[in-house]
Amino acid sequence: MKWTDSREIAIQLADKFPELDPKTVRFTDLMQWVMELEGFNDDAKHCGEKILEAIQLMWMDEAD
Repeated sequence: MKWTDSREIAIQLADKFPELDPKTVRFTDLMQWVMELEGFNDDAKHCGEKILEAIQLMWMDEAD
């Protein structure tokens, strides 16, 4: 899984943190949690604010 797999990342985050409101998550935490997901294999250098925003939006969609 790569940074660009925002839907898959969001699904895994929603499963792992069902009690969290994705709107309240800091990007520093989000980045760390994504890198710790099983099957995630991408370089932190490939991550940026736009990618984290996309993941957060997908996570909010999954949480609804």
